[in-house]
Amino acid sequence: MKRTRVALLTAVIALPLGLGACSTQPVAPGSEPTTATSSAPTQPKQPAQPEQNETKASAGSYISYENYDGASAYPGNDVVLFFNASWCPTCQEANENLNREKIPAGLTVVSVDFDDNTDLRQTYGVTTQHTFVQVDANEKQMAKFTGATSTEQIANQLVQ
Repeated sequence: MKRTRVALLTAVIALPLGLGACSTQPVAPGSEPTTATSSAPTQPKQPAQPEQNETKASAGSYISYENYDGASAYPGNDVVLFFNASWCPTCQEANENLNREKIPAGLTVVSVDFDDNTDLRQTYGVTTQHTFVQVDANEKQMAKFTGATSTEQIANQLVQ
């Protein structure tokens, strides 16, 4: 009987201290224990981001709009603005290919977040994500196309 009271008394004392909880974290007196089932807040999906070089060399490059200095900064290159969204599966495929494939020399592809750049979208009449706009050195539209998911398909759509 005495052994039962000692075990019961130990259990009663241990529970408020968090020793009986299913957690590896110590619990301070007066606070709520955490459980392994609580989930961390999910991060929103980020727009497609280029991973390749961010240089202005004549070698092909895939850069973010934040690192873009205007088409005139890339003399001799065909410059293509790629309007894309993180939630667009076709954009995701194109982004993966642009990061994986070698960008042809003389081509600069600029990743433009479709959702954040409404003024730029209006400038070029872009109404859907996954749109490519080729611009000249004065930022004038030369060509606009959709559907390309590889560097070869992009290069084949360029106006010379």
